[in-house]
Amino acid sequence: MKLPLDIASVKGFLAEDEGEALYVHARSAASLGPLLEIGTYCGKSSVYIGMGAREGGQILFTVDHHRGSEEMQPGWEHHDPETWDSETGAMDSLPFLRRTLRRAGLEDCVIAVIGPSAVIAAAWRTPVSFLFIDGGHSRTQAFADYEGWVPHVMEGGVLLIHDVFPDPRDGGRPPFEIYERALASGQFRPIAAVRSLRVLQRVKR
Repeated sequence: MKLPLDIASVKGFLAEDEGEALYVHARSAASLGPLLEIGTYCGKSSVYIGMGAREGGQILFTVDHHRGSEEMQPGWEHHDPETWDSETGAMDSLPFLRRTLRRAGLEDCVIAVIGPSAVIAAAWRTPVSFLFIDGGHSRTQAFADYEGWVPHVMEGGVLLIHDVFPDPRDGGRPPFEIYERALASGQFRPIAAVRSLRVLQRVKR
């Protein structure tokens, strides 16, 4: 896999081997239908998934309000002053995403859907072959993403969840909890794990 830009120059929290796993599963899932990710930020994961989508002849929809999750706000651990828009007094990662997609040559196959995930999910009607959950990590947000989007994963499609840490000392619990919920539902089976990335496939009835 040859990346179309220096991926280290894109802001984000995705390890290279996790990104490569996203690409592999995106390319495979694209034969079934469109792909979707929750939590775009500046587009690091969108590059990997978008490449897989393009090679499979599909489109990636990437959902984010671009105002940052709680831990990205001023005074919090992951705040980046460069993403702060002083005119509006709020975070704005959308210009960074647009730059990333242009540099990567992916503007034609990665479509930004801008707004709250739960609001968009309530109006969404298109089945997806690939769902990557990496949005807000509070329990409320993580479970809303799970409940709003997982029903749209088609049979044989894949569900990927980032920042799944079995040991609570390594990270927050909500991504791990929705991963456990997916397993307990009987609708998904685990097929891969790379660092904190978990990949499940929706079983066929």
